[in-house]
Amino acid sequence: MVDRMPFVVGLTGGIGSGKSAAASCFLELGAVVIDADGISRDLTAPGSPVIGELVEIFGGGILKPDGSLDRAALATIVFNDAHSLSALNAVMHPKIRAEAVSQISKANSDEIVVYDMPLLVETDSVELCDVVVVIDLDISLQIERLIAHRGMSVEQAEERIRNQSPREVRNLAATWVIDNSGTRHDFERACISVWKEIVERAHKINP
Repeated sequence: MVDRMPFVVGLTGGIGSGKSAAASCFLELGAVVIDADGISRDLTAPGSPVIGELVEIFGGGILKPDGSLDRAALATIVFNDAHSLSALNAVMHPKIRAEAVSQISKANSDEIVVYDMPLLVETDSVELCDVVVVIDLDISLQIERLIAHRGMSVEQAEERIRNQSPREVRNLAATWVIDNSGTRHDFERACISVWKEIVERAHKINP
């Protein structure tokens, strides 16, 4: 008898879209959440082989005095140079994907796994998922929130957005698009509504 895999929901959205808030909502509703950013942080722990690879490529300036990764310094390098960003992605994305696949395979078949991945579309990770939820909002509002909540300048926010897939491309990959242009209450209600549909879909596949 072949073991059944859990039902996998890909969760993505542009930077500052509210994807993490959606992941928290789904977690409270019973999802098993696999966080690609968390995997990345674990892979780049001080003294890890991945840290060594990154230092070879980008130099020791990407490290803090305690040997941990200075993410702000690395971001300054890669988001101002397409070649550097490609080099970073070539190191990180295969490793993140492999660890995500490993974690998905360890989940129970009756669980719903939410794979929270900012670059789900860009890395062709949609193929790992049964359905995809995209968190979307107008770019002008996205920039406002990045400035207000992450302290970015307008230029920095626009550059980060340009380094992700256009929202139209992301939305084409979506089973559901959740708009996060309104209030927090409206957003949470939309997440709950989509979750109910996800559960129904999952039960049809894994009764």
